[in-house]
Amino acid sequence: MANMDALVQRLEKAVIRLETIGLSDGHGAGSGDAALVPFVKAFDELLAGPVATYYKLSKEIGGDVGKHADMMTEALKMKRAFLVTASRCQQPPVNELTQLLQPLSNKILQIQDFREKNRPSKQFNHLSAVSESVPGLGWLEITPKPGPYVKEMTDAAMFYTNRVLKDYKDTDKRHVEWVKAYISFWTELQAYIKANHTTGLSWSKTGPKATTSSGSVPPSSGGAPAPPPPPPAGPPAMASPTGDTSSSRSSLFSDINKGSGVTSRLKHVSDSEKTHKNPTLRNPDAVHCSPKPFKAATPSLKPAAKKEPPMLELEGKKWRVENYENANNLMIEDTELKQVAYVYKCAHSTLNIKGKINSIIIDNCKKMGLVFEDVVGIVEIINSRDVKIQVLGKVPTISINKTDGCHVYLSKDSLSCEIVSAKSSEMNVLVPIKEDFVEYPIPEQFKTVWNGQKLVTTVTEISC
Repeated sequence: MANMDALVQRLEKAVIRLETIGLSDGHGAGSGDAALVPFVKAFDELLAGPVATYYKLSKEIGGDVGKHADMMTEALKMKRAFLVTASRCQQPPVNELTQLLQPLSNKILQIQDFREKNRPSKQFNHLSAVSESVPGLGWLEITPKPGPYVKEMTDAAMFYTNRVLKDYKDTDKRHVEWVKAYISFWTELQAYIKANHTTGLSWSKTGPKATTSSGSVPPSSGGAPAPPPPPPAGPPAMASPTGDTSSSRSSLFSDINKGSGVTSRLKHVSDSEKTHKNPTLRNPDAVHCSPKPFKAATPSLKPAAKKEPPMLELEGKKWRVENYENANNLMIEDTELKQVAYVYKCAHSTLNIKGKINSIIIDNCKKMGLVFEDVVGIVEIINSRDVKIQVLGKVPTISINKTDGCHVYLSKDSLSCEIVSAKSSEMNVLVPIKEDFVEYPIPEQFKTVWNGQKLVTTVTEISC
């Protein structure tokens, strides 16, 4: 029985390896692996490891996660092709490097746009984890420390992968393994960069310079390059006069030597014959070269971005409140314990939620007010600005992430609420004392010291 289990494990590894052949260059066997430099081979090992597992699990989960994984696969193919180019070519100028990376940049934007177009998806947290971290593939043009940049993108993914773990840890272990494989890819990518590209992408020192015209991989043939185009033709030579110029030159100098007598043969022009003093002599059809009056440049008119219609409706168990502006009477009344509210891209508006609800998310809102009674889960504020929240009943946790300006008004029943903040500023909690609210700022500045055994972090006095 033990031998059978070992055989099954070996077969699974072989299947994963076969599924990843398409990730390694698109050529499979016989693609010249012997000529690859070590850092390309190391990247292939990364593709055959956590990336293959991530792709396999994504296909098992299916749906939007599977489609997103296909896009990530294409992006990684482009990334590997670029690494091969760097191993064979010298580094190009910055402007040409940007053009070389443009296909990868477009693919990254496509991956992020897929998340935006599928916000109602049940797999939204999976899509967000990928979309928030996929800019990390752009470390190819980061200098001098691409590793910390990738680490930052990994942290952005973990904000959403933690939600996936919370939703599926007791129901579907495939999602848990998906999270482990995806985060493992980014973690091992950091180690790969540290080992092979510590201060930036390693380029060849001897090959030709990479150009957009040479494609993603330079040609391997040793033929001589095409000859340069002929130089532009010079200005036509001035035709020399056919007659003898010596006599005319002597005549010219003779007239000059006469002094003032040289002008004796000129005709006097009276004021009546001068065009600048006699408008009637001017030709109305003539082209005048007088300076034109100043005219302010007309700004180019760009088409305005398409404005999405406002929405307040219940889809399954999710209340969607989106794209409202200057709406101060938004109301959700018929709530149930299993329902959640998702507030997206609202500005200068106020939402009132009655009854008890599972959770509330405020995403990408500006100058938004929220009043609610009871939440049994969590209230999250993400990527927002100038948000005010008032708790009338109870709430166990409030999370503030990537938000500038957030005021939280607690009720007497919610004083035990936990407030978790990250990458945010200007946060204040207002606590009811007697019949008034007293404002307390949430610290934003910290001090970390090594005590001989571990790092100890405390709030600095200036931020209290």
